[in-house]
Amino acid sequence: MALDQKAIIKQIDDILAKCDVQSGEPGEDSKVVNTLFSAIHRLAPPGSVYAHKAELYEPYLTKPNAAGLPNSIVMALDPLRGILQALRDEYEAGYLQSVVELVHADIFADFLDMAHYLLEQNYKDAAAVITGSVLEAHLRRLCGKHGISVVKADGTTPRKADALNPELTAAGSYSMLDQKSITAWLDLRNQAAHGKYSEYTQEQVTLMTRGVRDFAARHPA
Repeated sequence: MALDQKAIIKQIDDILAKCDVQSGEPGEDSKVVNTLFSAIHRLAPPGSVYAHKAELYEPYLTKPNAAGLPNSIVMALDPLRGILQALRDEYEAGYLQSVVELVHADIFADFLDMAHYLLEQNYKDAAAVITGSVLEAHLRRLCGKHGISVVKADGTTPRKADALNPELTAAGSYSMLDQKSITAWLDLRNQAAHGKYSEYTQEQVTLMTRGVRDFAARHPA
C-alpha cells in the first residue's frame, strides 16, 4: 500500500533521527550513508532531482581510496542528509503532492487505455474488471489523502471499496452524485469478477470506463 504524505514525513524524521545517533560511532558511518541513500531513492518521486543528486554520491558507497580501505564515505554523509532533509521539507510544504499525483495519473491512464483497447476488441468482461480494479486503487489513494483507514481494526485486512466510498463522500472528497456513480461502477466490476457476464452490456462498460477516467481527472490522488 502506498504511503501517504504524513507517513512519508514521519519515516524521514525517524531515519534522520536514527542517523544522527549513529553518525560518528565506530564503523557506523558506512551504514548511515547507505541508509540515507536508500531512503532518498525509496521516498523521492520517480525522476525527481533528489534521486538524481543522491546518485552523484553513489561512488562513495563502494569506491576504495588510495590506501585500499573504504573510501572517505563520510564525505557523502552530510550531502545525503541534506538531500533527505530537503525532500522532507518539500513534502511538508505540499510541493511534491502534485508530482506524486501526476505519476499516479500516468499509471492510471495506462490501465484505462488497456481497458479501452480490450473494449475495442470486444473483451468487455476483462475491461470491466480492469477498470473496476483501477477505480478501487484510486479510492484507496484518496483515502490516504483524507486520513481514512483502508484496513480493518486488525490492521491487516483490507476494507472493501464499497465501505470506503461513503466515507470519502462524508470527508468531502467528492459529491453524493459521484458516490452513486462509484457504487454502480463497483457493482458492475463485481458482476464481471463473479462471471455474471450477461448482467451488463458492452455499452455500460464503455460508459463506466469514460466515467472513471473523468472522475479521476476531477479528483486526483
